[in-house]
Parts: sequence; C-alpha cells; structure tokens
Amino acid sequence: MAQVRDGFQSRLGFVLAAAGAAVGLGNIWGFPTQAANHGGGAFLLAYFIVIFLLALPALYTELYLGHQAQANPVKALKMAWQERNPKVGAGAGYLGLGGAIVMLSFYSIVAGWMLAHSIEPVTTFMGLDAVSQFLTGDSMMRNFVFTPLMLLLTAAIILKGVKSGIEIWSRRLMPVLLLLLVCLIAYMATLEGASEGFKAYLIPDFSKITDPDLIIAAMGQAFFSLSLGVGCMMIYGSYLKPNENLPKLTFSVAMLDTGVAFLAGLLIIPAIFVAQQNGVEVFQDGKLVGEGRLIFAILPELFASMGQIGIWVGLTFFVLMSIASLTSTISSTEIPVSFLVENHGMKRKSATWIVTLVILVCSSLIILNFEWLFGLVINVFTRYQLPLMGLFYFLTVGWMWRRGNQLLLATGGKQYWFAQYLKFVCPILMTAVFVNVVFNK
Repeated sequence: MAQVRDGFQSRLGFVLAAAGAAVGLGNIWGFPTQAANHGGGAFLLAYFIVIFLLALPALYTELYLGHQAQANPVKALKMAWQERNPKVGAGAGYLGLGGAIVMLSFYSIVAGWMLAHSIEPVTTFMGLDAVSQFLTGDSMMRNFVFTPLMLLLTAAIILKGVKSGIEIWSRRLMPVLLLLLVCLIAYMATLEGASEGFKAYLIPDFSKITDPDLIIAAMGQAFFSLSLGVGCMMIYGSYLKPNENLPKLTFSVAMLDTGVAFLAGLLIIPAIFVAQQNGVEVFQDGKLVGEGRLIFAILPELFASMGQIGIWVGLTFFVLMSIASLTSTISSTEIPVSFLVENHGMKRKSATWIVTLVILVCSSLIILNFEWLFGLVINVFTRYQLPLMGLFYFLTVGWMWRRGNQLLLATGGKQYWFAQYLKFVCPILMTAVFVNVVFNK
C-alpha cells in the first residue's frame, strides 16, 4: 500500500512555515547591514521595488515546481526535465540537495552562536562571569557545544513530520518572533539617537536611487532573504494540497518575509545610531565597521551600556535571533530528509538522524578548519550556487518544462503575461545578480 504523503493542514500553517524558512539571519542581520551600507532609505525603496520585480516571481517559480510535482526537489526537477534530459533536472536537484547540506553546515554554527549569546545575559545576571566569557568567546569548544545543540533542536521538530512538527512549531515560533521584534523596536525608539536612525532608514536620498551598486545589492538581498535557490520553498510547495491558490499564498509569504526585514531595519538601524550616541565606534569611511561586529560586538556593547535593563534587552534580542535561525534550519533540513524518505524509502526517524549526523560531520570539519574554510564555504554558496540555482529554476519553468506546465500552456490573461515575464525578463535580472555577486565584493 502506498504511503500517504505528509503535508500542511492549513494555509496559515504553510504561510508561517514558508515565511519562517525565509525569515532568518539574512533578514535580521543581512538586510539592516545592507541598508546601513547603501544609503538607508534609498536601499529600502529599491529593495521594495525589486521584491516585486525579481524575488516574488522567483518565489512563485520555486513553489510552483514543488507544488506541481508534489515531490522533493530531485524528483520535481527530474519530472520537469522529463522531455528534455531528466538527468540534467535530477543533477540540479542533487546540487540543491548538496547546497542545503553545505548551508546547514555553516548556518548551524552561526545559529549556535546566537543560542550561546541568548544564554549569556542570564549567566551575567547570576554573576557567572566565567560562563559568560565562555558563551561570548570565540572558542572551538563553544562551537562544539552549541552547534550540536542547534542540530538537535532542529531534529526534534523534523522528527514529528510536516503537520505535527514543522507546521505546529512554525505557528508557535513566528508569532513569538514578531512580538519580540515589535517590543524591541518600541523600546529602542525611546533611546537617545534613535530618531536619527529612523530618519536615515525611512527617508530616502533620491540621488542614490540610481546607483547601480545599490540596485544590484538590493536585488541580491531580496533574492537571498527569501531563502531561494536551495529547494526550501520547493519542498514546502510540494506539501501544499493540489488545489491551493498558489499565487495568493506566494504573495502572503513574500509580504510576511518583507515585513520582517522591514521591521528588522526599524530595530537595527536606530540601534546603530543609539550605539554611536553612546560612544561605540560604528562607522568608518561611511561603512559599518565589520559586518560581523554588528551582532557580536556593537549591539552587545550597546546592551552593556544600558545597565540592568540592557541584560534583558540583550536576552530578548538573541532569543529573537535564535528563533529566526531555527525556523531556517528546519526548512533546509527537511530537503535531504524528504529525499531519503521518498527516493530511498527510509523511515522519517532514520532519515532525520542520518541527515543530522552528516551535517554535524560537515560542521565539525568547518570548525576544525575555521580560519580558511568557514568564509570559503559561505562565499561559494552565496556567490555562486544560490543565484545559479535561481536562474536554473527560471529557465526550467520558462523554457524547458513543457508537459503539464500550466503557465506555458496559458494563452491569455494575467497568467500568460506573467509566464512571459518569467520566461524573458526574470532570467536577465537573475543573470545581473549573478554577475554582480561574482565580480563585485
């Protein structure tokens, strides 16, 4: 008897899960950093424009591939390329599968840092200075403690499946994330210097809008912030019921993700100016002093300058970051787990522990060779794989997939014009993003 495939039971559950997959460190860390380095309000305006021009169609394309196939990315892409060369489609699926493992191998390390920093305010409050120094220090031992811990948290949710694990926990974690974000913004707005940050973020300098570097940076950030190009959205799309309104759900996911990125900017940009008001060195030559220092040095210095209240503000902030990390690791882990379950007939429990073990081994290799391997893995993944896979999805839906492709079969109306946009315009825009990330640092 064929096994009944798990899936989302409600539209809200899907939207929160898919938005959770997209909402991660790229939104709460990467987006405000890009905004601070590219003109604040000007970057925000450009970002909103390219969300509609590129990221929204890319999100729809990836969800559409999974939704039509009702299968994991390897199967879905193989089916889409069935009439051309199924090996090419399957090969791209395997590349995405490998990319998910690679992403998890470094993302779990960074997520572990967030988890450690979320515990540190508690140990500081209790006067455990040695423990606090361990939690915030850059040590191999800390990585080997908190990376497996984050992997175990992820595995505990994945083990329960889509309906009982991913959907339920997304419905719990995402509202908490939004609540914490809004509370932190409200508190930050009361501090001296925050008003300058709000002005820099919300009032665009229109003279910067035409800056090619700003436009391309906004295109890249919009694409990466939606967690596109790995297969997360494809697998989540495959768990939707066949008769769901995919365009409406795509729009809901994109707007929730964009909303979180916008709110993250409302928190981080004013926080930067508050830190500067308190004597923390933030900018040098008009750029942030070290992007990594924003989260692990500048903001902790700000929290420390607040006295007792700063302990709780820091706790809230890093709990927020940990939740954002967890919602992303869940979606990426589901990709290889679903592959083992569907393509190799494994039980979910066995598949989850095998994937977790593989990721732990890969993460351990990075930790042991951190100085040169960590940055290399991140650069190869973000600068090459993500934009290339996004381009591949556009070409698949627009040019290579014929049988069963309802978009290409459409002969009139909005669906036809959208199909033409996916076919001709989106590949050009995606190529521009790829060229930029490869040839510009």
